[in-house]
Amino acid sequence: MRTTVTIDPDTEALLRGEAARTGQSFKVVLNQAVKRALGGRSGNVRVEPLFTAPFPDELSGKSFNQLAAEWEDEDTVRELSS
Repeated sequence: MRTTVTIDPDTEALLRGEAARTGQSFKVVLNQAVKRALGGRSGNVRVEPLFTAPFPDELSGKSFNQLAAEWEDEDTVRELSS
């Protein structure tokens, strides 16, 4: 799963230091630290879909940034046309 998390600068420094020390990626070090902090309970997590409808085909393969830019362009054209 991909998500955005804001990490304090001192925490980032600790994680990057551990990544450099162990030769592991930042992602691996971060995941290990979270699992250790939560007592290794990662096996008990149940994931359920947020939406039941299938993802629309016309949006498939596009990034959300790309979609936002396209929609913003459409709004601009609509405003300039009126």
